[in-house]
Amino acid sequence: MFNLPNLLTLFRLALLPLIILLLFIPASWAAAVALTLYVLGAVTDWLDGYVARKYNQVTEFGTFMDPISDKIYVVTIMLTLVATDRIAGIWVVLVLAILVREFLISGLREYLGPKNIKVPVSDLAKWKTAAQMVATGLLIIAPYMFGGYVLGILALFGATALTLYTAWDYMKAGWAHMKSDLESESE
Repeated sequence: MFNLPNLLTLFRLALLPLIILLLFIPASWAAAVALTLYVLGAVTDWLDGYVARKYNQVTEFGTFMDPISDKIYVVTIMLTLVATDRIAGIWVVLVLAILVREFLISGLREYLGPKNIKVPVSDLAKWKTAAQMVATGLLIIAPYMFGGYVLGILALFGATALTLYTAWDYMKAGWAHMKSDLESESE
């Protein structure tokens, strides 16, 4: 369990309390430090997978924990951005759509897991996570950057579109298994 990729995954989660604390400080320096730490955490998301594959350090823990830590990382920061009014008004719906998707797909994996049906992370879902991270990073610094809020919301809109599209992909794949279960139960 204690190899470099897994430690990077856990490090990403360990950054969260400090980033959250900084986001509640209404000062440009705090936003800049929060953004720096956030980007550092986002880079570990790419780095942990790269190191695991390149140096044959893929573990069950890492395969399980990396996508979960991505969700925790992005969703926690997004909720903090809502709490600090960096995402406000109607735009909160975008965050809710992302939250619903993450819970839905996690539930699907939970449902299919006991059946030994794996739902691998798709390449598009990796792009979805990257888009969410970019949008979130822009919104961290938005109050202190000219046009930052508009750019951040546009990026969040794009990330949400990818999020919903990947949800549809996963649900189509999972539906075939759920449908066969429903049919066998009704017999």
